[in-house]
Amino acid sequence: MFTEKIFAVAHYADQFVLFVLVLMSVISIAMIFERFMTLKKVANESERVRARIRVALQSGSVNDFEDIAKDPTSIEGRAAGQAMKHFKQHGEAGFSEVFNSFVLTEKPDLEKFLPVLATIASNAPFIGLFGTVLGIMKAFNDLAMAPEAGQQTVMAGISVALVATAAGLFVAIPAGMCFNYFTRKVRTILVSVESVKELGMAYAKKSK
Repeated sequence: MFTEKIFAVAHYADQFVLFVLVLMSVISIAMIFERFMTLKKVANESERVRARIRVALQSGSVNDFEDIAKDPTSIEGRAAGQAMKHFKQHGEAGFSEVFNSFVLTEKPDLEKFLPVLATIASNAPFIGLFGTVLGIMKAFNDLAMAPEAGQQTVMAGISVALVATAAGLFVAIPAGMCFNYFTRKVRTILVSVESVKELGMAYAKKSK
C-alpha cells in the first residue's frame, strides 16, 4: 500500500523536481548578475586605490593616506575616513580596531547572496539525481503495469529521467564557478582594505 503511494507520487514528482531546478536556475542567474555588477564596481574602485598605495609606497609618502580618507566612493576610502576621524579625536589608540570593525560591518554586504549560491551549487546535483531516481521508478512501474510495452518504454522513460540529472548539473556548475569567482573578488577587496589599514598605521605613527 505504502509502495503504491510512492509510485503514485513518482508519476508527478519528477516533473516537480524539474520545476524546482528551473526556479533555482532563475534565482541563481539573478544573484550572479547582481553580484557581478556590484562587485565589479567595488573591485574597480579598489584597483584604483591599490594603484595609489603602490605610488605611496614607491615614493615613501604615507601622507597619501589623507587623500585616500577623503575618497568616499571606495570601500577603502570610507574605512580610511572613519579611521582618520577616530585618529583626530582619540589619537593612535584603537586605530587598527576601527579598520577591523569596518571590515566586519561591510563584509556581509560584500558576501550577499554568496551562501545561497553555494547552497544551490552543492544541492542542485542531488535534487537532479532525485528527479532521475523518481523517473526511473516511474519507467519501471509503467513496464510492470504494461509488460507488452517492452524495453522501448523503459528506455524512453529512463532517457527522460536523466534530463533531471543534466538539469541539476546545469544549475550547479555555473553557481559553483561564480561562487568561487565572487569569493576571490571579496577576498581581494578585503586585502586592499587591509593594505590601506597598514598605510594608515604608518601614517598614525609618523603623525604622533
